[in-house]
Amino acid sequence: MNHQVISKEEIALAHERIRRFIHRTPVLRSSFLDNLTGAELFFKPENFQKIGAFKARGGLNALLSLSTEELLHGVTTHSSGNHAQAIAFAAAMVGAKAYIVMPENSPKVKIKAVEGYGAEITFCINSQEERERAVQEIILRTGAAFVHPFNNYHVIAGQATASKELFEDVGKSLDVVIAPVGGGGLLAGTALGAHYFSPETSVYAGEPEGAADAILSFKSGNIEKAPYVKTIADGLLTTLGDKTFPVIRAHVTDILAVSDEEITQAMRYLWERMKIVVEPSGAVSLAAVLKNSALFSGKRVGIILSGGNVDLGNLPF
Repeated sequence: MNHQVISKEEIALAHERIRRFIHRTPVLRSSFLDNLTGAELFFKPENFQKIGAFKARGGLNALLSLSTEELLHGVTTHSSGNHAQAIAFAAAMVGAKAYIVMPENSPKVKIKAVEGYGAEITFCINSQEERERAVQEIILRTGAAFVHPFNNYHVIAGQATASKELFEDVGKSLDVVIAPVGGGGLLAGTALGAHYFSPETSVYAGEPEGAADAILSFKSGNIEKAPYVKTIADGLLTTLGDKTFPVIRAHVTDILAVSDEEITQAMRYLWERMKIVVEPSGAVSLAAVLKNSALFSGKRVGIILSGGNVDLGNLPF
């Protein structure tokens, strides 16, 4: 299944497959934030999703797409948090063993959650090389099936179900939908969701200035690494993959950078005004709309809030 082949039917099938295991998260409004931006905002709060993040969708679709034989030796992945929880949760749902590689500095709230789903955690130094090396060791030792955090077509198809629901539930066409971008699984899924279910909708992304690889890649046409990596949005530190990037190039209008201060302000508005717990990575999409309100003013804008797994001992306010 490549990005030409993640068909409308495949996304609909993914939705059917995962429907009984996930929440159909609601659409929320805020007159305060509408007035602030001059836009009509329609929030998709995936912080209310199982495991507290959209990643449950892709993780479940990936595992439910594996055969009984493939699940026999368990599943493995590497992730600092939300995808780790998604695979641990999905493995528990399908009765498979989960071996999760997590950087030793992962948020404690995410480590506890992964343990809570019964997964076996291997800690590593927080580098891409160390994560991948640890996963390879697990595969050699156990024969577990590897499920990439974002660079996997079943994962992307699962993530596309969030925007599919949003377009269905808003009940009128959206001018714009915006999602955060890290590895690009959610953004690629959102872009395909718009392409198939709401073709008149433009797709944007928000990205932290402190992990701005997608913006560079989008401009150059090649997968780039960020010149430096330092941001409060710990869920968006990864670079794009060779499966997510072509979809993003084909279907995304623009990627907008936001500072940590702007992310914190957006997060604060979501907590104070909408009374919802959203993590920094999840607030990036709103931060991008607030910063570029002239671009979105007068439009109907769907905003995907990707997750709410906040380390409460480490809040930025």
